[in-house]
Amino acid sequence: QVQLVESRGGLVQAGGSLRLSCAASGSIFSINDMGWYRQAPAKPRDLVAVITSRGSANYADSVKGRFTISLDNAKNTVYLQMNSLKPEDTGVYYCNAHVGNFGSEHWGQGTLVTVSS
Repeated sequence: QVQLVESRGGLVQAGGSLRLSCAASGSIFSINDMGWYRQAPAKPRDLVAVITSRGSANYADSVKGRFTISLDNAKNTVYLQMNSLKPEDTGVYYCNAHVGNFGSEHWGQGTLVTVSS
């Protein structure tokens, strides 16, 4: 069993910064990739950023140049540094991980980020 525990989000003014973290624990033999998804009210859950265990990262176009994802393999922890936040970045951020030989998928409980204008 794999657990993903996210740090607390929060309320930030537009233009501000916030860093999220997500620690994976449990029956982890290997992490294939970890990432962050965002779900705004009445909208689907969309990919924000993902990083492989080798450090290859991909970002949604809307966050490129503002957000940075990183992975500490030793701690099984993924980070999302969010800079120049905009009101449209508001939503529940979910941590996601694919682990093991079969790439089983796991989700965190979600953490709310609110960006005020």
